[in-house]
Amino acid sequence: MHPLIEDYALIGDEQTAALVGKDGSVDWLCLPRFDSSACFARLLGDEDNGHWRIAPRGAGGDPDGGAGRCTRRAYRPGTLVLDTEWDTPQGSVRVTDLMPQRERAPDLVRIVEGLSGSVTVRSTLRLRFDHGSIVPWVRRADGHRVAVAGPDSVWLRSEPQVRTWGEHFGTHAEFTVAEGEKVAFVLTWHPSHHPRPPLVDPYEALDSSVADWQAWSARCRYDGPYRDAVLRSLITLKALTYAPTGGIVAAPTTSLPEELGGVRNWDYRYCWLRDSTLTLGALLTAGYHEEAEAWRDWLLRAVAGDPADLQIMYGLAGERRLPETELPWLAGFAGSVPVRIGNDAVKQLQLDVYGEVMDSLWLARASGLRVKPHMWSMQLALMNFLETVWRQPDEGLWEVRGGRRHFVYSKVMVWVAADRAVRTMEADPSLRGDIGRWRALRDEVHREVCEKGYDSERNTFTQYYGSRELDAALLLIPRVGFLPPDDPRVAGTVDAVREDLGHHGFLRRYGTDSSTVDGLPGTEGAFLVCSFWLADALHMTGRTEEAEKLFERLVGLTNDVGLLSEEYDPVAGRQLGNFPQAFSHIGLVGTALALYGCGTAG
Repeated sequence: MHPLIEDYALIGDEQTAALVGKDGSVDWLCLPRFDSSACFARLLGDEDNGHWRIAPRGAGGDPDGGAGRCTRRAYRPGTLVLDTEWDTPQGSVRVTDLMPQRERAPDLVRIVEGLSGSVTVRSTLRLRFDHGSIVPWVRRADGHRVAVAGPDSVWLRSEPQVRTWGEHFGTHAEFTVAEGEKVAFVLTWHPSHHPRPPLVDPYEALDSSVADWQAWSARCRYDGPYRDAVLRSLITLKALTYAPTGGIVAAPTTSLPEELGGVRNWDYRYCWLRDSTLTLGALLTAGYHEEAEAWRDWLLRAVAGDPADLQIMYGLAGERRLPETELPWLAGFAGSVPVRIGNDAVKQLQLDVYGEVMDSLWLARASGLRVKPHMWSMQLALMNFLETVWRQPDEGLWEVRGGRRHFVYSKVMVWVAADRAVRTMEADPSLRGDIGRWRALRDEVHREVCEKGYDSERNTFTQYYGSRELDAALLLIPRVGFLPPDDPRVAGTVDAVREDLGHHGFLRRYGTDSSTVDGLPGTEGAFLVCSFWLADALHMTGRTEEAEKLFERLVGLTNDVGLLSEEYDPVAGRQLGNFPQAFSHIGLVGTALALYGCGTAG
């Protein structure tokens, strides 16, 4: 039986990440970066596409003779260090998984510890480079196993008393641990043309990783209800940060399906501008100014250049070319094909990103982050360009592939761009520019949206001009300041969106049953960040008790280690989409801060 999406836990070193299943198998790992090719791709295929399982020997239905799902697992408090435990008739054993902060090379450390009795443990390592397609040549060197194929080289190091052998294109080991005994494995990647990097001590790496993560977590200012869930979300956002540049990936995975067996399978291992303001706000309010500044600086570098070339997403260092390709040798999660790498949505026109950039930079200034040279000149260039293109239709926030339209949320974010330009100049009169021009643009956009994007018959804003369809992004209208929360049109829109897009108490982002907007077959689950937006909107419009109940239900959707994917199927009770999803965790943090502030409640 293939694991569920929510069966996985995340470990990482802020440059890449691995997913570890409840069966003790590492089923996804891209090396050396989040967006590199995977050497473990069982997540999107089967065992022959690469994985590394360490678990007690037993029936468990496993072809390698391992035991079944673990008895329990948990992160060590305030860390990204994972403990997975099995109770067996012979005794109990723990596997501790981590990826220490790297100095030169990425390391995956797995430490087996006997807790009681005497337990026989099996390790099965199948490396498959290039997204599960290439079987490497494996040899022994200096007492280690070394796997090489093309540009990739991986070293497997284990304790001297553990014998490893090759069989069925894998590297195997079997050993027994008694109470108090420990056996460590370290898997290290490096370019195959480079010498082997220095060896890490796995036990020192464990101690330093726990200390480093707990010191980071201690900086969290939030001390309200659901603090564990909020802190876990912040740790997840930190784990999804590419430390060398400050960019935050949307998710560490590609092609986990939005519909099981469907085609809505996308690569999320990149950085989206749409997340920028919400991310910045969550980090700043929770007390993580260094991370917020690094994200702001990444944003400035990524969007530098001709404003006409502004993209909706970029690579980890601001790379612009992200060509989309299908991988036919991977069967897909639960048979969901195609499996894609790269993302063609990078080519789309989305007017909302101009508003996101201007809003983020305004928030950065207002929060006291250091102003960068030429930042305002770049903002003026963006505004000058936006003034010439804002009347065009676009693909909208959700990267639809059904053609361009005049999406209401896109126009609202054009208003945001003009509004933030005005407010920035009002706050700092020394800045050059024609403030009257941006005020006029702000007023013109506001009038047009209220005339063409509002359905007076139903008292709601619509998805695009002239449509009767709705969009969950409309819930952000009061948050961005386009209209005040007590405006009847805001309350009407909140009610209409909840009625029209409600899905068993949660929210879809838009309708897919009869709509041709996204140009794709099939449907999708409830979009989790949109459900958090609904809680925010209910709170802003005076329905705080309803908002708190919805937030409680949403927190309840996290898996056993506090992680959320992009979507949720409330009928099947399963998580859907790429995992874990930064946008969902940003939503959780943002709603907690909106409802409860930073202090203790009540």
